[in-house]
This record gives sequence, C-alpha cells and structure tokens, in this order.
Amino acid sequence: MHAMIVWWDLDRSRQTIESLRDFLREEAVDRFSRMAGLRLKFWISDEAANRWGAVLLWESRQAATAPVPNRAAELIGYPPTERHAFDVEATVEGDFALAALSGRGLALTPDAG
Repeated sequence: MHAMIVWWDLDRSRQTIESLRDFLREEAVDRFSRMAGLRLKFWISDEAANRWGAVLLWESRQAATAPVPNRAAELIGYPPTERHAFDVEATVEGDFALAALSGRGLALTPDAG
C-alpha cells in the first residue's frame, strides 16, 4: 500500500475552505469514488492556518502513479504547497460504530460542523 498527503496554503488563492467544500459536494467526491486502485481518500482542512488538503491511500505504489484529476489545483490556482508520499507499513480498522465511511465529513453533512 502507498499513502500520499497533499496540502495547499490558500493565502494566495481566491478559493476558500467553504468554496472548496462546494467543489467536494458538486464533483470531487463522486469523481474519486470511481478511481481505480484508490482505497480511501479523505479531504482535510485547517481553518486557523487557512490550509486545504487530502490524504490518499492506494492499493499499491503503481496505483498511486495513475493520473489523478487535478481540478483542485486548477481551482486553487497552483499545485499543492506540500506533497508527501509514503510506503504503508501496516493498516488496521478499530472498533467503530459507523458502518461506512462514504458520505461523511463537514462538506457532506453541513449540520455536523
């Protein structure tokens, strides 16, 4: 397995965390749900630091090299400020109450924030 973390510093962009949440609802979540080899992607934000990003977990290093829709960079106006790739040493799922991860998060359940 292979993991990637990407972060954008939004200070130079016209986009905001709120406008990027709209982008998730309108197109990104659905597009990435059909990405071959992608096990999990979750988008992250840090309002205090004005940062937006994502964590991606791929089935393999080879899957992680596939072309990825670059619409976020297009909207933000520049490539990620930081990009890191890692080999995954181990995975585990804990004891949880929510059966599915899909459809969760502030962008998809606005009343949760």
